Amino acid sequence: MTRATQTISFALLACSGYLLLALPLLMDESPIPSILPTKLQVEIVPVLPFWALISLACYLLGRLGWGVLNFNDTEDAYHELMGQIEQAKKDLDKRKVGWN
Repeated sequence: MTRATQTISFALLACSGYLLLALPLLMDESPIPSILPTKLQVEIVPVLPFWALISLACYLLGRLGWGVLNFNDTEDAYHELMGQIEQAKKDLDKRKVGWN
C-alpha cells in the first residue's frame, strides 16, 4: 500500500467518523441515535475540524522550527560554495559577461 493510499484511507476514515458524530446535528431526526452527551455533541463536535487544522499547523510549524534549530553549518560546505562562486565568476569573465 502506497503512502498516498494510506493517507486517503485515513482521511476517509476520519471524515466518516466525524460525519457519524455530526449527523445528529445536521438532521432534525437522525436515523442514528446520538452516542455522545448533548453538551459534547453541541459544543465540541462542530469545532473538531478547526481543532484538527490548527493542530496540524502547529505540528508542521514545530517540525519546521526543529529543522531550523538543528540545521548544521559546515565549513566544508561553505568552502565548496565559495569555490563554486569563484569558478562561476571566472567563467563569466572568460565569456566577457559584465556583472557587479
